[in-house]
Amino acid sequence: LTENKQAGLNMKQKIEHVLYSIEALVALMVYDISARLGFRQTHTLVAKCPVIKRRHSEDSTPRICAAVAEGAAWYVKRVQCLQRSAVATWLLRLHGIPAELVIGCRPVPVQSHAWVEVNGQVVNDRPQYQKFFRVLERF
Repeated sequence: LTENKQAGLNMKQKIEHVLYSIEALVALMVYDISARLGFRQTHTLVAKCPVIKRRHSEDSTPRICAAVAEGAAWYVKRVQCLQRSAVATWLLRLHGIPAELVIGCRPVPVQSHAWVEVNGQVVNDRPQYQKFFRVLERF
């Protein structure tokens, strides 16, 4: 690519990242509001969030997940895995990516965790969670 095209592409990617990060911060707030109404409300919001038919690039998934991680780092309170994964699932679906929120547990030592999968691959966390955690729910 020429320098001008490369600079334009980099600027476009930076703007896209800022927009994804703003979406993530807003979605983190929405999650907090819905969580005050109980887990059932949050579960319903994620489960009923449709995959919007939109064109997306091959690298949209890691970019959206990175923006959610950045938004979580800047958020006003500590963001746990369930909140981060719910928000990533919402945003991925809203950008046309068929994401699933997965909740799993491990009996010894007792531990639970939430992550996001796209086409069976963990996209917002370590893939080892699929191996060491028993899936309780996928939605």
